[in-house]
Amino acid sequence: MFNRIVQLTLLSLIIIGCSTVLDKEPLGRLDAASFFKTEGDALQALNAAYRPLLFNNSNSNFYWVFGIVASDLAIAGGDGSRAGVEEIDVMRHTPRTQEFNDFWKIQYEGITQCNVVLENLVQLDPSSTIRDRIRGEALFLRSVFHFNLVQVFGDVPMILEVKEPDELLVPKTPKGDILQQITNDCLMAADLLPISYASTNIGRATKGAALGMAAKSRLYAQDWTQVVDLVDQINSLGVYELQSNYNAHFEPETEYNNETVWSVQHANLELGVGNFLNQWWSSKKYGSGYGFGEVEEAYLNQFEEGDPRRRFTIAVNKDDYFGLIYKPSFSSTGYSPRKFVQSDSVVTQKSDGELDIPVIRYAEVLLWDAEAKIRLDRIPEALVSLEEVRRRARAMSDQPDIYLPTVMASDATAAMQALIHERAVELGFEMHRFFDLVRWDIADQFIEGFQKGKHEVFPIPQTELDLNPMLTQNPGY
Repeated sequence: MFNRIVQLTLLSLIIIGCSTVLDKEPLGRLDAASFFKTEGDALQALNAAYRPLLFNNSNSNFYWVFGIVASDLAIAGGDGSRAGVEEIDVMRHTPRTQEFNDFWKIQYEGITQCNVVLENLVQLDPSSTIRDRIRGEALFLRSVFHFNLVQVFGDVPMILEVKEPDELLVPKTPKGDILQQITNDCLMAADLLPISYASTNIGRATKGAALGMAAKSRLYAQDWTQVVDLVDQINSLGVYELQSNYNAHFEPETEYNNETVWSVQHANLELGVGNFLNQWWSSKKYGSGYGFGEVEEAYLNQFEEGDPRRRFTIAVNKDDYFGLIYKPSFSSTGYSPRKFVQSDSVVTQKSDGELDIPVIRYAEVLLWDAEAKIRLDRIPEALVSLEEVRRRARAMSDQPDIYLPTVMASDATAAMQALIHERAVELGFEMHRFFDLVRWDIADQFIEGFQKGKHEVFPIPQTELDLNPMLTQNPGY
C-alpha cells in the first residue's frame, strides 16, 4: 500500500529541503535539474512531501496539542516531561514554547518540498501519464500545510515558489488571502486528481480530498454559499457515505473505507514511522503508555445518554481497555482517550501504531453542509445533514427508539447549538475542537484562561522572529 511505500522511501531519501525554512542554503535546489529525470524521480520527491504530515516521533508533530489539549476536551496529563504541552493546556504558552517551533518547521518543510515538485515538473516529458496527477497532489499538500499554519498562527508567510534564503525574509500574508489561495489551488488540484486509486496508492490525494480542502478553507472564510456548493460537488462524485459502524475508522482492518475523504497514513513497521499517538495517549497503567491528553469530565458529560460514540472515544470505569478493566486510577481525571490507541498485542512498537488520522471524513462534510445552511438560514435543509450523522449513532445505540432523538430546531440559534454539540461528540479527539471554538467565537466560554483578542491564535515562534526581521508577533504575546 502507498503508506508503506512512502514510509520506506522516506527512510532512504535525502529530503529536498531543510529543517528550517530560513537558515539553510537555497531551498530545494539540490541539483533538481539532474534529479527530475523520470516519473520515478518525481514520485520520490512527491512522496517526501507527505512525510511532515505523519504523527511520528521524528516529526515531533504536536498538532494534537493545539487542537485537543488547548481545548476543553483534555488536560496535558503525562509525566511532566513536556513543559510546552502543560503551558498550552493552561493558556500560559509563549513564543519560546518548543511545540510551536517544531510545528512551524515541519509545515514549511512540507511547503518547500511541494514547491520543489511543482517547479521541476516541467522537466518531465509532456507525455507523462502522471505529471498532472503529481501536480495536483503537490498543490493539495501545499494547501494542507498552509491551512495548518493559518489555523495555528493566523497570518503567516505564504510561500508559493522555491526561494533563496534572503528571499524568504518576507512579512506575513493575511489569513484571508491564504485561505483564498488554498481554495484556488485545491480547485485546480481537483481537476487534475482521480476520484480514487488502486490499492497500491491508497492515501494519496484524490479529487474528493481536494474539494474537501477547498470547502474547509471556505468554511473558515465564512463563505457559506461556496461551502454548500463544494459539498454538492463532493456528493456528486458518488463515492462517499457513512459507514454503519462509527468505529470503522479506528480499527486497522476497516479504516480504509468510503467514509474517508482523506487521511494521514501510518504503518506499524518497527521503523519509527508509525502513529505515535498510540503511545502518547495510552494510559501509563497500560504497557509503556505516556498518559498524555487525559479526558476532562466536562467533555465526557457532553455525550447524551446512550450515545455509542462515547465508548469508542473515551475509556471510563469498568470499560474494556485493550484486555484490561479500566479503572479511574488509569488517569488523573479518571478518563482516557480511546481513539488512535491500539492493543499492545497488535503493534510491534508502542510508538508505531498503524491507525491513520482521518483529516476529512464524510461525517464532517455533512456537518459542514449543516453549518453552512444554518448560517444561510436554510434550517430544514441543515437538519437533514445533521440528522444523517445522528442517525448512524442512534442505530448503533442499545435503544434506538429512545436515545439520540431527532433534533427539532425552528431557528438558527437552536440549530447552531445542535451543530456545536454534534461536532463535539462526532469528531472527539480528531483535533478539531480548539479551532472550532475559536472560529465560533465562543472559546472563552469553554476554555479556562482563554483571553479574547490573544488566544485565538498561538504565538509566532521566537526563533523565527529572530531569523526574519520582517515577521511581527501576534497580538498579546
